[in-house]
Amino acid sequence: MTWAQSEKAFGRHARVAAPRSPVAVGLDTSVVVRLLRGEPRAQMERALRFLEGLFAEGRRATVSDLVVAETYFALHTHYGVPKTEAVRTLAEFLRSELVDPEPDGSAPEALDAALASSQKPGFVDRLIHAQYMRTAGGMASFEKASGKLEGAVVLKA
Repeated sequence: MTWAQSEKAFGRHARVAAPRSPVAVGLDTSVVVRLLRGEPRAQMERALRFLEGLFAEGRRATVSDLVVAETYFALHTHYGVPKTEAVRTLAEFLRSELVDPEPDGSAPEALDAALASSQKPGFVDRLIHAQYMRTAGGMASFEKASGKLEGAVVLKA
């Protein structure tokens, strides 16, 4: 069983019991990876029981942008998940009833942008860009692909 299967099992309960706030606890990458991969099974089941406990108390869990980025790399690098599939899985997970994305975070927007366009710039570059657009108003990079992003300046050597 993975998070998608478990969401169906108690997703209705989650919608009723736990409004989108207040956030009770942030989930570490290790927990998110167990939920997405379903292995080791005992740890995935423990993570689901933890979330069920939060829901029963009317509380929520959140996933930070940094955890989303680290999970993306873990899925691709350590588990061999293709990048597009990792992005799609993370986008669906953040839209699920199990967790909330980081309040005022940029990961959902960056994931959706990565899914809607070419591979370059990739998800993490788009996440960095989205955060800088929110906090600094622009971004400088040596990566040519960043030139496709609004407010990005590509530096030439």
